[in-house]
Amino acid sequence: MQKQEKEISIADIPSKSSQYEHDECSESMTLNMGPSHPATHGVLRLKLDLEGDIVTSCEPVIGYLHRGDEKIAENMTYNQFVPYTDRLDYIAPLSNNVAYAITVEKLANLEVPPRCQAIRVIVCELARISSHLLGIGVYGMDAGAVTIFLYTFTQREKLYTLFEELTGARFTTSYTRIGGVARDIPEGWLRRVGDFLDQLPPIIDEVDTLLTRNKIFIERTQNIGIISKEDAIAYGLTGPNLRASGIDLDLRKNAPYSGYENYEFDVPIATLGDAYDRYLIRMEEMRQSIRILKQAIAKVPSGPWYAENAKKIFAPPKAKVMRKMEELIQNFMIVTEGPQMPPGEVYFEAENPKGALGFYILSKGGGVPYRLKIRGPSFCNLSILPKIVPGHMMSDIPIILGSLDFVMGECDR
Repeated sequence: MQKQEKEISIADIPSKSSQYEHDECSESMTLNMGPSHPATHGVLRLKLDLEGDIVTSCEPVIGYLHRGDEKIAENMTYNQFVPYTDRLDYIAPLSNNVAYAITVEKLANLEVPPRCQAIRVIVCELARISSHLLGIGVYGMDAGAVTIFLYTFTQREKLYTLFEELTGARFTTSYTRIGGVARDIPEGWLRRVGDFLDQLPPIIDEVDTLLTRNKIFIERTQNIGIISKEDAIAYGLTGPNLRASGIDLDLRKNAPYSGYENYEFDVPIATLGDAYDRYLIRMEEMRQSIRILKQAIAKVPSGPWYAENAKKIFAPPKAKVMRKMEELIQNFMIVTEGPQMPPGEVYFEAENPKGALGFYILSKGGGVPYRLKIRGPSFCNLSILPKIVPGHMMSDIPIILGSLDFVMGECDR
């Protein structure tokens, strides 16, 4: 994944402020970029101080999308909160569902069967591809390459058709359940996923051809928004933004969950940590996701798709609820009181497309969490803006924002 060009030290790269000289008559000004601006990818506001065309300071202002998800979670049952996780990173809701469900299952000391684990890996990697397709597509538009968006969004539309076949919804899927998934894989669905994966690599290669060696794209992204290893760690970056700075950390490898240890794949790592490297990482991650998916499809085990021993946690099949009194009572108790959890606390992070999505739950027993906190990767990734934006020109800001690939749903929560 490392580039073939001569390696450049960050210290050797002149800052943007040193590349552009101002005359003594240039004026300082304060400018608000957003919260209604296409380049901010949502309701993000940047408070900028400018000297001529050069940004001297940048303060991100968030909270325009705040919904109080964490407090909402503390006033409803564990199952009722699943649809709210869709609204965090709403570009990859299937991944959010899985991260939350695994957290609650760890609290309950519950292990789901192998078939359920394989299904979760499949939906998570499809969500990763979907997220990166959109991220690279809008990143191309930020850099002036509108054609890229047409390529990537066409493929993403095919994915949404597959999501709809599996979950019944295109956008807010709410597919994963605590102790399993909402329903088993429909007949023929894995074959259709395989067909999609077979036709996707040439499209990725086409995007690669259009962007990776494009002189305009290179000039706009290389040496822009450089994040050093030390800064990436200090600011809590995760996901592709962290790996683009040369940090070899992927939770699927370092702390595997849901059976990820059974799949062979590589973790792409870059060196410089600029906007160009962050683009390259996401391109390679899509190829690695295809590799994981083909392995998962080839060896999806048979058996149950939910934990059959989780009687006070997972609702019984509807066919049994309609025919047997015990299952009817069990379903009634789970719906009205929620899955019964033991007292305790747990924290779990999953490797989502934007980075590490973490859930902390404190339980005092019963069907409702006493405290729930969310660690949103986009929130942490945005925190580095005041560090990397100053010294760049105003026209560089859309490139920096697009390279970080954040979503405001999990920033504001």
